[in-house]
Amino acid sequence: MKPARQPIDGVLLLNKPVGITSNAALQKAKWLLNAKKAGHTGTLDPFADGLLPLCFGEATKFSAYLLDADKRYRAVMQLGVTTTTGDPEGEVLDTREVSVSRGDLLAVLPRFMGEIEQIPPMHSALKHQGRPLYEYARAGIEIERPPRKVTVRALDMIECAPPRVVLDVQCTAGTYIRTLAQDIGAALGCGAHLIALTRTAAGGFSLDQARSLASLEALEAGQRPSWLQPADCLVAHLPALQLDDADAADLCQGRSVPYSGDHTGLMRVYTAANRFLGLIQVEAGHLIPRRLIATQQA
Repeated sequence: MKPARQPIDGVLLLNKPVGITSNAALQKAKWLLNAKKAGHTGTLDPFADGLLPLCFGEATKFSAYLLDADKRYRAVMQLGVTTTTGDPEGEVLDTREVSVSRGDLLAVLPRFMGEIEQIPPMHSALKHQGRPLYEYARAGIEIERPPRKVTVRALDMIECAPPRVVLDVQCTAGTYIRTLAQDIGAALGCGAHLIALTRTAAGGFSLDQARSLASLEALEAGQRPSWLQPADCLVAHLPALQLDDADAADLCQGRSVPYSGDHTGLMRVYTAANRFLGLIQVEAGHLIPRRLIATQQA
């Protein structure tokens, strides 16, 4: 019998393996940590691996800040073959001869840098009338999807051995790398699909900081929480403010606190003992509680 659950708060930087869903990885980590509440910060497809930050307990309140953060990927494309899903899990639609040079690729890639428009794939979790698009796709139903604007901040070719091409992609949240591969293949005239994908960074975190499920499982149960990052790591990009005990107590009770500083907008706030309290909004000379944690971490 598993022991009674203790409060588990923090962020696990997981190196998700190929072959399982992000939710399956989350549920396994949640079980290993004996945590009550858990969530992830953006899914990876089963065929993809790499960095998957998982939030537990009070850290789930701040997961959206990493969900919306920039991502970085190592994307492996196969030219000359298109599939129904844009990845190796789909059926082959078309096969063409590949006569593409390194120069051809270097000429095409700049078209996909900066702000671009993408049509979300049918095989995605985007909702239409309350149902994910992939359910319609599995039923053979095509739903019209309006294009979405995303930004590709960097697109570098790190290997070129056609039909195999490896790209390093830095992009905003919501960018579909499968769609990017398909669109590059279309621009080259031979088609393409993604055969491997590794997320190498998300926000301020990188893959070399991540741990595997197997290594987490190998630890003694009491040691596993030591691998968690503190909840405030998700909002480390925001300015910080330290308060005296009286002001901290007022915020925790939902009251605003006078403020005469220069900062505006969201801030992360701490007690005098440097305990993370959560996020406040600076408005009209006051600190207004926005998202506070329910437990004060020592």
